[in-house]
Amino acid sequence: MKTVDTLIHARWIIPVEPESVVYPHHSLAIHNGRIIDILPTEQAQQNYQATNEEHLPKHILLPGLINCHTHAAMSLLRGVADDLPLMDWLQNHIWPLEQQWVSESFVKDGTDLAIAEMLRSGTTCFNDMYFFPNITAKQAVQAGIRASIGLVVFDFPTVWAQNSDEYLEKGLALYDQLRGQPLLTATFSPHAPYTVSDQPLEKIRTLADELELPVHIHVHETRHEVEQALLEQGQRPLQRLHKLGLVNPSLLAVHMTQLDADDIALMAEAGAHIVHCPESNLKLASGFCPIAQCIAAGVNVALGTDGAASNNDLDMLGEMRTAALLAKAVADNASAVPAMTALRMATINGAKALGLENEIGSLTIGKAADVIAIDCSDLESQPLFNPISQLVYATDRKQVSDVWVAGKRLLKARQLTTINRDELLEKVASWQQRLASHG
Repeated sequence: MKTVDTLIHARWIIPVEPESVVYPHHSLAIHNGRIIDILPTEQAQQNYQATNEEHLPKHILLPGLINCHTHAAMSLLRGVADDLPLMDWLQNHIWPLEQQWVSESFVKDGTDLAIAEMLRSGTTCFNDMYFFPNITAKQAVQAGIRASIGLVVFDFPTVWAQNSDEYLEKGLALYDQLRGQPLLTATFSPHAPYTVSDQPLEKIRTLADELELPVHIHVHETRHEVEQALLEQGQRPLQRLHKLGLVNPSLLAVHMTQLDADDIALMAEAGAHIVHCPESNLKLASGFCPIAQCIAAGVNVALGTDGAASNNDLDMLGEMRTAALLAKAVADNASAVPAMTALRMATINGAKALGLENEIGSLTIGKAADVIAIDCSDLESQPLFNPISQLVYATDRKQVSDVWVAGKRLLKARQLTTINRDELLEKVASWQQRLASHG
């Protein structure tokens, strides 16, 4: 009998790969942070003894969810400027608040709040874009969550840097520091085509090619953005990025609500990725990304929540459901984006977009043990005919009972193991007072 670190016995395991497979009464064997076996529970009990043995008789085990686009620290701005269109929201409310308040301590506490929320809703990896990415990285390491840290770039000065050269200089220095962290990777994160000019974008393309890093950027988020670009530059933003050599397999194009057939064909041919943020797009009335068309064309579509200031949560289970339902309405087809496709968007497709598909995104022998457990024992989960459909259409984030990242348990029976909940609540209350009194 072989000894392993952890053995988890579950009612169902949904590995994501192979697709549409559900293993009933199966167990997961984890050793040194990696999945070493998936097998029937009876067999697992004969083959393995474990330092930690978990019996989850009414739970679904699945790979940790991957939030492919967020601004973690903006959790502190949740609900400060609701029900406004994007540019009004940004220019008249969010940017002035950020100018006044964003600091290392703001990013530290906001990131901790976001990580706590994400872990408690089953997210084990997030792709971030925000100021003080060094602080975001530090807090992710402390909490034990996996993260892709955005090396943010703008043309204009902010609290983090004065110009595009300084953003890149600081970003590259941080990238060097991150290389020793097993749970952290990086992306170049120019904010958007309308906030970053050609020269820094060309530099980013060269650096991304050299370092083999993804490029994570808001693109075609609103009709206004596309119309302004046509007026000022005579070309659509995606076309401009294509001319600069940025539309390639490294591109993570976020939002993409304004797509025509040529845009979709270009993305598919280039092997570029779309990060779909349906709830933020709905709330800001930015438009609809035609994801059924994109998937049919062969584009890899991942899923993100955006920041809690425009969603207003970081709930990937909710995002999956919204993505599936919205896609059906947009495509005028009830069979568009079935439950399994939505689940793939929140797991393996996100891993592919971040270049991490060999490490995470499915419960596969040899991959990192990023695993979540969903409790299906309550009335609201009965009857349960199809665990995959149940996950997407009828599961609430409060059903996430346990979370492991690289084999380490970060949520145990709904309790965070690496974040002090009471201390965090105190810090958030203090920020609420400050932001409310000086908004």
